[in-house]
Amino acid sequence: MSGVQHHNKDKRDLYSINYDFTGTVIKNSEEIVSFKSDTTMRIWFNDLNRHFPTHWHSALEIIVPIENYYDACINNCLYHILPDEVLIIPPGELHSLSAPPVGERYIYLFDISFITKIKGFSSIQSILSQPIHITKDTYPKIYDDLYSYLLQMRNEYFSRSNYCELSIYSLLLNLFVKLGCNRIDTVNLFPNVRLYKQKEYIQKFNTLLEFIDGHYMEDLNLESIASTTGFSKYHFSRLFKQYTGFTFCDYLNYRRIKIAEELLAKPDYSITEVALQSGFPSISTFNRVFRKQKDCTPSEYRTKSSQSDL
Repeated sequence: MSGVQHHNKDKRDLYSINYDFTGTVIKNSEEIVSFKSDTTMRIWFNDLNRHFPTHWHSALEIIVPIENYYDACINNCLYHILPDEVLIIPPGELHSLSAPPVGERYIYLFDISFITKIKGFSSIQSILSQPIHITKDTYPKIYDDLYSYLLQMRNEYFSRSNYCELSIYSLLLNLFVKLGCNRIDTVNLFPNVRLYKQKEYIQKFNTLLEFIDGHYMEDLNLESIASTTGFSKYHFSRLFKQYTGFTFCDYLNYRRIKIAEELLAKPDYSITEVALQSGFPSISTFNRVFRKQKDCTPSEYRTKSSQSDL
């Protein structure tokens, strides 16, 4: 499957649909993504050989090169994306982008804040805890479906179809579901557990992840959480790590840091207030955990992103 189908359209059509774009805005410490008028998305056809310095935003970003490569550096990790490969950058990730002298790619930007509130999405959060580089080799069973969803999204967008936004978000939801199901189907999450028990465990841990999303500011500890799920602390810890890829403590800290990233964009919040609003018991704990996850302090993160001049 190839993305070169865009050549069937006049390039003027690919540029003109985003006529309402008035320029990139950095407000406080966050890039304010300019979505298409009256929508919560924007899809770009991009053939610029421009370098975008380190920045972050609350939008989910998806990059699909069509001709030549595209480079993304995310938290000091380089992703070299080749034509028809896909890179998904979760919201809040500090990243820079570099284009070759000549090349073309599509850039998708989505506000997924309302999607994260849909029941069941919490189980996708662990998948979106890091960038996702999709190739035919890394996702062999679902690559064609994932690429097809992205192709349909941009066809809907650039053809200005009826129900465009609704259709595109339905495709994005399908993409998330496909990624989630692929993880369950291809990874033996609970080895040596009967099939009916595996389904029970998946439902139980999905419910738990939703609970964490709603109660991250509270004093959640391993012992009490394990007890409420009906497992011993040891058994719970092993199962939770198998399902999410995180220890319980690391996952709780991950969710709290994602909240902190959003709050750091608001200058009215001091670093101490951000720490407390994110559920951390002290500023020292917050600084230590933030540095471990983001490789910089909260103050450095706020300063670094606010100095971006995209």
